[in-house]
Amino acid sequence: MSPKAATTTVPIVFVTGADPVRDDLVRSLNRPGGNVTGIHQFTTGLEAKRLGLLHELIPNATMIAVLVNPDYPDADTQIKEVQAAARALGVQVQVLKASGERDFDTAFATLIQQRAGALLVASDPFLFSRRDQLVAQAARHPVPAIYQFRESAVSGGLMSYGTRITDSYHQVGIYTGRILRG
Repeated sequence: MSPKAATTTVPIVFVTGADPVRDDLVRSLNRPGGNVTGIHQFTTGLEAKRLGLLHELIPNATMIAVLVNPDYPDADTQIKEVQAAARALGVQVQVLKASGERDFDTAFATLIQQRAGALLVASDPFLFSRRDQLVAQAARHPVPAIYQFRESAVSGGLMSYGTRITDSYHQVGIYTGRILRG
């Protein structure tokens, strides 16, 4: 049951990386309507931009690996977005899938076997939660990689591009405070 279906009177404030319109949390991003509002972290929609930045940094990489969690609801969208961006950039992408930690070794072995010159770690809560492990794998092999959040770069990853998690939660706190004050 969606939170919106649970009540029409209690205010609901959310933070999500998924599309809140598609997931029927709100009617639109600019006018959510009803009792639901929040922050949409534009993560999935930035995969093409991340690929472009990685390509600018590593222009000689003709093959770029993309690590995707196939269980993530936006995985197919991510793959299509990256493939379209790769065609526009004139590079090949190798989609690697990992839905559990046990898949990381296989994914990195494939990355090495395919001679990928760089790695894009797709936006995904699971992959983000394993950022230290993924950063360590990228360093061990060594492959330049881009991630969704700066916390991965702070953990030793090469670079990141995306929204700031702390800013999102800070903004949700502001929204909540406004609601509580009436």
